[in-house]
Amino acid sequence: MQEERRLAVLRAIVEDYVATEEPVGSKALVERHGLGVSSATVRNDMAALEDEGYIAQPHTSAGRVPTDKGYRLFVDRLTTVKPMSAAEKRAIATLLDGAVDLDDVVQRSVRLLAQLTRQVAVVQYPTLSRSTVRHIEVVALAPNRLLVVLILSTGRVEQRLVELTVELDDEQLAELRSTVNRAATGEVIADAATALRAIAPSEGEGSTVTATVVETLLEAMSDHRSDERIVVGGAANLARYGDSFDSAVRPLLEALEEHVVLLKLLGEATSGEILTVRIGAEGPYQELASTSVVASGYGPGDESLARLGIVGPTRMDYPGSMAAVRAVARYVSRILDDA
Repeated sequence: MQEERRLAVLRAIVEDYVATEEPVGSKALVERHGLGVSSATVRNDMAALEDEGYIAQPHTSAGRVPTDKGYRLFVDRLTTVKPMSAAEKRAIATLLDGAVDLDDVVQRSVRLLAQLTRQVAVVQYPTLSRSTVRHIEVVALAPNRLLVVLILSTGRVEQRLVELTVELDDEQLAELRSTVNRAATGEVIADAATALRAIAPSEGEGSTVTATVVETLLEAMSDHRSDERIVVGGAANLARYGDSFDSAVRPLLEALEEHVVLLKLLGEATSGEILTVRIGAEGPYQELASTSVVASGYGPGDESLARLGIVGPTRMDYPGSMAAVRAVARYVSRILDDA
């Protein structure tokens, strides 16, 4: 009973401090939250929470503010992630449903996360090495010119022009298309590349064409430029924290220029849409100890091909941020699943 009451006091302190940025006193807690106990009891609970390191007093005669340990307990004891409102769900669907390709999905997602959370949003492009081949299309633009299209499970589409020294008829083209799809469709990139190499004959009729198309596909599959590509949005949201976040704004702004740092902040992509919250010093960089990160993996089915999330001060709306990150990750995953 006492533990639950103290948890309720901690929850109220976190909510008030996030909302007001002012240290929270016992009288204000009793008035705002209807805790059902006296100010004296709340003061005792606050003293116990302070002794245990969950809250701190920034200066004499002030109220209390949550510590990183307090935020962690608050997040860990959330019984459910705050549900998105109907308006927020409509906004997500409206914005993301209009995306025309993977680049558009990523750009819209980062903009949406920044708007919903009012934090800095970070979206990693799906990692190529985790992708599977969904389909390969080979289209004749002219008797001796082909367009080779590689479509991956991430929604990524690679297109290459192939110039031939011989002409192909419709039957040969259909056979070539069938051959490369039998070898690669449904395979992860590494296995697809191995299978394609095996079908490229070294001599005989058609060997030059098949080898040329296979070489083109292998080049498209080995293009790792997107593996560490990320998009960042909402940096202007940091301005609303003013002086209170000044010590952390500069290193965070510098971090936004370093994609490797941001990828490490987001963490490794794990299976499924697992939501992770790193608070303060739990992160990998000491200079960013005043920030927290809420991130989730995304991808088709149960795969996690990349991560997206938000970065902001430890004084953030964790329930709302967690709900937004989870909802956007799930929606992007469905888009990739249907692509």
